[in-house]
Amino acid sequence: MGSVQIVTTILAAAITAVAVWLAVRAVSKLFAVIRLGQPDPSRSGDHLGRTKTMLAETAGHTRMLRWSVVGAAHWFVMVGFLVLSLLVLEAYFEVVSPTAGLPLIGGWALYGLVTEWIGILGVVGIVVLIAIRVANRPSQAGRRSRFTGSTMWQGYFVETVVLAVLVMGFLIRGFKVATDHFEYPTWATPLSHAVGSALPDWESGVSIAALIKIAISMTWLIVISLNVTMGVAWHRFLAFPNIYFKRKPGASGSGLGPLRPMMSEGKPLDFEEADPESDQFGVAHVEQFTWKGLLDFSTCTECGRCQSQCPAWNTGKPLSPKLLVLSLRDHAYAKAPYLLAGGGKDLTGEEKATAAQLAHVDVLALAEAEKPLIGDAEAGGVIDPDVLWSCTTCGACVEQCPVDIEHVDHIVDMRRYQVLIESNFPSEAGVMLRNLENKGNPWGAPQNTREDWTKGLEFEVPRVGEVEDFEYLFWVGCAGAFEDRAKKTTRAVATLLNEAGVSFAILGEGETCSGDPARRIGNEFVFQMLAQQNVETLNEAFEGREKAKRKIVATCPHCFNTLGNEYGQLGGEFEVVHHTQLLAHLVATGKLTPVQPVDGGVTYHDPCYLGRHNRVFAPPREVLGSAVGAENGLVEMPRNSERSFCCGAGGARMWMEERIGKRINVDRVEEAMSTGAKTVAVGCPFCSTMLSDGVNGKGAGDQVEVVDVASVLLRSVKPEQARGAEEGEPAAG
Repeated sequence: MGSVQIVTTILAAAITAVAVWLAVRAVSKLFAVIRLGQPDPSRSGDHLGRTKTMLAETAGHTRMLRWSVVGAAHWFVMVGFLVLSLLVLEAYFEVVSPTAGLPLIGGWALYGLVTEWIGILGVVGIVVLIAIRVANRPSQAGRRSRFTGSTMWQGYFVETVVLAVLVMGFLIRGFKVATDHFEYPTWATPLSHAVGSALPDWESGVSIAALIKIAISMTWLIVISLNVTMGVAWHRFLAFPNIYFKRKPGASGSGLGPLRPMMSEGKPLDFEEADPESDQFGVAHVEQFTWKGLLDFSTCTECGRCQSQCPAWNTGKPLSPKLLVLSLRDHAYAKAPYLLAGGGKDLTGEEKATAAQLAHVDVLALAEAEKPLIGDAEAGGVIDPDVLWSCTTCGACVEQCPVDIEHVDHIVDMRRYQVLIESNFPSEAGVMLRNLENKGNPWGAPQNTREDWTKGLEFEVPRVGEVEDFEYLFWVGCAGAFEDRAKKTTRAVATLLNEAGVSFAILGEGETCSGDPARRIGNEFVFQMLAQQNVETLNEAFEGREKAKRKIVATCPHCFNTLGNEYGQLGGEFEVVHHTQLLAHLVATGKLTPVQPVDGGVTYHDPCYLGRHNRVFAPPREVLGSAVGAENGLVEMPRNSERSFCCGAGGARMWMEERIGKRINVDRVEEAMSTGAKTVAVGCPFCSTMLSDGVNGKGAGDQVEVVDVASVLLRSVKPEQARGAEEGEPAAG
């Protein structure tokens, strides 16, 4: 060992010791903060399924590759980070001796070939990512940049370090080539040999380059250890457990579909026995999120894909899913010293810690502890109320998140506390909640008018109890029973089912609201009241039937989602299909035959709760394809399927005023109109209302029509009956 190697060895050991010590301290802090969260037993079990999902999403980059260029570049960088960590390890041998390498595999040509090309593609990948970040600087693109609100220096720092480490790897190999100590052939390591041909014969160059590589790597580790909220770096470690513990392993988006029930100490809340003084009602403080919630916040990469797809953010509202998560993350870690010292408020608002416990807590942490979780700028809140109530729960953020953060669950948990304990929510939504409690529907319509939609039909609509048997229970829903536009869909579906010979029955006045708007706004109490009533009614209607024969068809995706995905939490197990699924089946089996193509061009709007939340994309398109005909074809909007843009009505926003920014439904209508289609087909009564209002607001009511998929099909199958079925009038002749 020469003098140069002695110095490089000592320096490498010193900086590594500091970095490792700081890293251990940082990891301990991360674990300590995450463990502050509430228990969540649902995250255990199905270890094989969770492992498969984690490996598929990380090694296979199944979510990142939806954005092809970025996804491919990130894959090479990720693989480069994992595999080339061996080259960082090899550098520790090289600071000691210029001729040294990794034991066992160090001289293996295949190892040299793999690491060479991973290094080359890693350099290309990181350059692409840097270029994308530079091209989308928030200072230039503003809200159009998904990096708006991200901590840009951290992104540049991490990407520069990755590039520097890769470059230093080739320099080390180049010096080995130049000094004739390189063990790999030219065919396996062409770039290394090319670099070596341009470098001098300097043996100490290997050790010095190796020291620089170690110093860069350890500087990176020191910086991230001193910044535990640096998600752009920490996600490469935390993403694995965060994906592993996702709510629904194997599902396309964890946190989509059903909401988590209200939990207290890891158990679902029983409202018959619940007490706000001893049971947790929603989330009032950051430590009341589950440990998985705190892991979510810690894992955020600040990539902004959620933000780029959020309908609220894209229409000028203050909600960015990314910024909400970052605010909760920063608040949790700033408050952590106070919580770890034993501080915190009990459910009655009393301080749990003694003065002695808090005596040495940093004053900034004590100040952070006084911030309300929800509050405007004057109150110093962590999350502004306008942010909380701008969410449509469309799930676009969850769908796009590459590390499976469950934004919607966290937002609804905060809403639950605001509604149930603080009674603090948009005033206009109060009318809807009172109507649900008193009338069983959000419009406050008389219950005895639930069957009025059947008037004028050419056939009798059977009721449960009046017929001995039926294949499907037709869940009409509140909109389908009371809202004029939705009643056209209800009549069209009933007419098509009758035409196809499908045996069905309705509950009529025995049906009440599914409870979706109450649950999404945060009023779990009203949801439970309505849902339990419906479960009891449905169980009675299906008495004696096994689950496979307890079939329900629903025209509203919100009812479809609630009955099929959430009633199971209350003992209601049913096979629920959306009407477009059933209609697609009837067309495919020849029970419904389109005879007259619908002209003028048709485009389809994917409802969030049908498409993104429940993965029903093909059936409505199959129905429309059969009705439109091969010549005309279905015209897709730029944002469709998984990336469909929300209509603005979800999350109970149907009953809240939209006072900030551009109206979401107008944005979507403009996109629909840009296709040139004369018919905008929908599969949801909320979407129908919102898009119809948007079309009328644009003054295009005479040029563009918004109708349900069922109405489009009926016009093709039975043109002469379509008007009567939609308007509730007998068909002529």
